[in-house]
Amino acid sequence: MNIFIIGLGLIGGSLALDIQQEFKNATIYGIDSNEEHGDLALEKRIIHQKATSSELKNADIVIIAIPVDVSQEVILKTLDNISDTCLVFDVGSTKEAICNAIKNHPKRRNFLATHPIAGTEFSGPNAALTNLFRNKTNIICEVEKTAFKLQEKALDIFSKLGMRIRYMDPKSHDKHIAYVSHLSHISSFMLGKTVIEKEKNERDIFDMAGSGFASTVRLAKSSPAMWTPIFEQNKENVIESLNEYIHNLQQFKTLLENNDFPEIYTEMENTNHIKQILNGILEVVPQ
Repeated sequence: MNIFIIGLGLIGGSLALDIQQEFKNATIYGIDSNEEHGDLALEKRIIHQKATSSELKNADIVIIAIPVDVSQEVILKTLDNISDTCLVFDVGSTKEAICNAIKNHPKRRNFLATHPIAGTEFSGPNAALTNLFRNKTNIICEVEKTAFKLQEKALDIFSKLGMRIRYMDPKSHDKHIAYVSHLSHISSFMLGKTVIEKEKNERDIFDMAGSGFASTVRLAKSSPAMWTPIFEQNKENVIESLNEYIHNLQQFKTLLENNDFPEIYTEMENTNHIKQILNGILEVVPQ
């Protein structure tokens, strides 16, 4: 089985490692616009061979794991070059724009739109991890537009890698992910910005930073090259989530200004319900 992975960063590299582990007959070919990434992936045995797009005609599966601003064009070109039996799937964080871009392609049935909800704040081949996707949710959009035999091929991979599957339309996916992922990254980036600006005048501030700050600002270490296109493609949903978030922040500030600490207590107590929601999610994850 010839598997080509376009983009050898955290997600692409981690998929390569896990697929090698679960599919011993798979040969992993790597394509990356950064030559150093390709060389490093080969050196670390994330891939078996480096390749070029001209070789995609030999692929049984193509995985596209690159920033969403360039993935649309790459997906279209990939579909132009593959065989009729090849499966192509992407792993991008936005789905509506990509699904719209390829909807009229003659080989639309060869494509599956997916989004594994997994990752870290690190990037590049050095960030690749084994078992990154185990017990993680994988969102699949417009599954009905993919040929059934290719659906089966994809689901076999996702199952062996330990993913849980959730089906969703692209519009709903982008709206929901704006709240649970994209807003979290913006919050982290802006918290980091606020503290960095304050630190210019108060040099001791980072000496006082504990684990709470570290965990909250962790996502600010994420790649701007990956996240700026995500915010661009999902702009409307991100703005909607920001408006609601800013409203809640402003409301909290007003309560402080008015010394309304009983209401602040109530607000936090009500929000503690998030523990039950998150515990419920963890309970349904197979061990």
